[in-house]
Amino acid sequence: MVNKFYNDSPIQVPRFEESKGFYTSKKRSKIMSKIKGKNSKPELILRKALWNKNIRYRIHQKKLPGSPDIVIHRYKLAIFVDGEFWHGYDWENVKSKIKSNQAFWIPKIERNMQKDFFNNKAFA
Repeated sequence: MVNKFYNDSPIQVPRFEESKGFYTSKKRSKIMSKIKGKNSKPELILRKALWNKNIRYRIHQKKLPGSPDIVIHRYKLAIFVDGEFWHGYDWENVKSKIKSNQAFWIPKIERNMQKDFFNNKAFA
């Protein structure tokens, strides 16, 4: 799929600053801090299934592009376990449903999609 987000210049994501119109509360900050980047539930389920099938792997290999969640060296396989919302699944339909902080969330998710594209391209 050819997409306008996949050019060489990174998409700029606005920072949460009051001067830019973003207001955050301590409660919202605490909720967002609980969102996992590693060892998420889907990732743990997949790892357990692989282990039970005697497929051995390494996790979060920082030397590889994009730091894949699971790497199976025997098969030269890198696996990224991405959440639907955070990585833009069905993005054209979901984008219009975002109601709050569109100025932040739309560029944020599009930047995630752009990084995913380049990481996948590095493994092709």
